[in-house]
Amino acid sequence: MSNYSYFNRDLSWLTFNHRVLEEAKDKSIPLYERIKFLAIYSNNLEEFYQVRYSYYRQLLENEHLIPNKIAAVNPSKILQQINKTVTQFQLEFHQIFDNEIIPELKKNNIILLNKNSKLSDEQTVEIEKIFDAEVLSLLQPVLIVKKRIRPFLKTGQGYIAMELVIKESKVGVLKKARKRYGMIKVPTDHNLSRFIQLEPSNGKHYIMFLEDLIMCHINKIFPGYIVKNWYSIKLTRDADMDYDEFEEEDLIDAIEKISSSRSLGEANRFLYDRSMPENVLSYFMKAFKIESDILVKGGTYHNFRDFFRFPNPISPQLENVKLQPLRIPELDEVNLLKTAINKKDYLLSVPYQTYDYFIKFLEQAAQDETVTEIKTTQYRVANRSAVVNALIAAAENGKKVTVFVELKARFDEEANLRYAAEMTKAGISIFYSIPGLKVHAKAALIKRDSKKYEGEKDQAYIATGNFNENTAKLYSDHGLFTSHKEIISDLHSLFNYLQDQNQKIKFKHLLIPNFNLISNFGKLICREMENVKKGKKGHITLKMNGLQDPHMVNLLYRASEAGVKIDLIIRGICILKTGHDYSRNIRVIRIIDRFLEHARVFIFHNNGDESVYLGSADWMKRNLYRRVECIFPVYEKALKQEVIDVIRIQLADNVKACEIGSNMENNRIPTTEPKIQSQLHTYEYFKNKYIK
Repeated sequence: MSNYSYFNRDLSWLTFNHRVLEEAKDKSIPLYERIKFLAIYSNNLEEFYQVRYSYYRQLLENEHLIPNKIAAVNPSKILQQINKTVTQFQLEFHQIFDNEIIPELKKNNIILLNKNSKLSDEQTVEIEKIFDAEVLSLLQPVLIVKKRIRPFLKTGQGYIAMELVIKESKVGVLKKARKRYGMIKVPTDHNLSRFIQLEPSNGKHYIMFLEDLIMCHINKIFPGYIVKNWYSIKLTRDADMDYDEFEEEDLIDAIEKISSSRSLGEANRFLYDRSMPENVLSYFMKAFKIESDILVKGGTYHNFRDFFRFPNPISPQLENVKLQPLRIPELDEVNLLKTAINKKDYLLSVPYQTYDYFIKFLEQAAQDETVTEIKTTQYRVANRSAVVNALIAAAENGKKVTVFVELKARFDEEANLRYAAEMTKAGISIFYSIPGLKVHAKAALIKRDSKKYEGEKDQAYIATGNFNENTAKLYSDHGLFTSHKEIISDLHSLFNYLQDQNQKIKFKHLLIPNFNLISNFGKLICREMENVKKGKKGHITLKMNGLQDPHMVNLLYRASEAGVKIDLIIRGICILKTGHDYSRNIRVIRIIDRFLEHARVFIFHNNGDESVYLGSADWMKRNLYRRVECIFPVYEKALKQEVIDVIRIQLADNVKACEIGSNMENNRIPTTEPKIQSQLHTYEYFKNKYIK
């Protein structure tokens, strides 16, 4: 085998998140969309430290247990690289916020006030009323005394750390006493907004951070002290729960305790205001037993993920013009969706097209007397889910409803358990997580009584994204409505497997991990290599969220060496190295724009008779070996062409796409005429196709 090499998956992910940060710098984007990208960057990084950073710290603590095959991984070195990279990006983050976002807000008459701002008499009275009525009772000030008084720092929670000096009670002068240190939790965990909107004045809108409002009234909190300085701090803890081997009731018990368990995890990032003096930082490090290897410098404010809810007093100004989801005329022309789906397959591409069709598909099945059974998977559902409501309605109408609930969907475990309990009350049969596997497939199967009702067919909706009507407005995904007999047969087998893993099952059309997925993808790649050998064209186009499995990457390297042209659209992690002789025929791009690119698409040229697959699985180790995934073929010629057209638009993007370079860098594609912003062009593609 050739000497292939790979990027580190987590350093690669950091370059993806930096690409998100670059969107916040893009002055062609409306201001509040730039602020949203700061929130996305911050939220992404929080989860990264909760999960991936914890992984390396665990490796470091258990180096003697590391298998030989990953002994080359140097956890200490990777941790240092992560913190060095993140610290550099954090500096850039705060430069964007301080030097670009705040001045742009001011230009639009939106003023961010802080404790040093000169307030009008009316504003002084207003913020004091707000503080006294809504904030003061929620505060729990603490004096920090090393080895004696050390409150527990909650993960992801913002705190104000203060230098204090005792005030002489009679004459109001400073005592010559040693410094004291205090702390206050910013009480955003009490449904209190992080951002306080004040009454507008003279055409200007005023917003104040909650922590600044608190510090304007610090004399009411520490009346016997004078605050010399204050700084924001935040601790992130390990949130990667190890529950893969739990079964049934034990798993439910573990999920019910998950919030408290996560809050007690090991500390893995201490984010602090970079203006904090060394002596103050040292005091808090000793007081909270913070190790130096988890220190990350930040700015005046942390928890920018709160900026998802940053108020826009002049909305919809400074925001993207909304793209109204398009409709599919053929599906609107029938009273019942099943009538159209019985005749041919339909592709649904969200958010360009409305997700209402899938909700309607379930709702109509719930009322349809020909339907005997509905089976579906549930990974992440929306709050007040219309999907769950439709399934409950079906059960109440006497249909047999079976739902496979993946309780181990990270950070959605409790919500999934809550919805599972609701569905159980309605009489729905719930199957919980499979030990050692996550059910990540996105499939809904409608079974009909074709003996009693002639001409009725079983139907299904299989997708690349979760059955979640909220994320369907934000994530770019594909779904297939089908009554294709053989695909339906494979889906019955898949659901049978979910109910009983001891069954011997073969899949002929669907690609399922641990059955036929890896071998079939290997055959499809080899077919392209054989075509090149015969003097024909060999071309592979793949779109995924992540590419991390070395075996699959090696197949792509070998195909590249054989002369197969390979186009990859990889949003996040990509361990494949470009710029090497063995990857000379491989181009990798990532697209970051208003919608999250979430679809998984696999296109094999096959000498002009393309094989097109969609599905739920990235080429990550977890997806290929430790999950139940579903990759499904697109057989109808018109739909295959539709997928190919959309991917071609994305490959031509010269506005929001970048090429991943040989050092993991995001190399922006030179913008030439015509400018192609793939998401806007994709919307126009569907608009022109369906609106005459």
